[in-house]
Amino acid sequence: MINTTDNIIKLAWSDKDSFEKIKRIHGVSESEVIKIMRKNLRLKSFKIWRERVNGRTRKHEKKRILSTKYYNHEEYI
Repeated sequence: MINTTDNIIKLAWSDKDSFEKIKRIHGVSESEVIKIMRKNLRLKSFKIWRERVNGRTRKHEKKRILSTKYYNHEEYI
């Protein structure tokens, strides 16, 4: 369990890995990841992590897709 917890924490800190990816790998939902982070990090570290993750589209695959706009270069010529 320790190795799994460490891996979840590493994935949660990473900007490239979404909560959906964490769920696919470990079967842990976003709210469970938050609980794991709260339990295993110091209070200051947890607050810093929450500020980074809060509102970040990269941590949610659905928001990431919506934030990606189609670019048509011909419109700008």
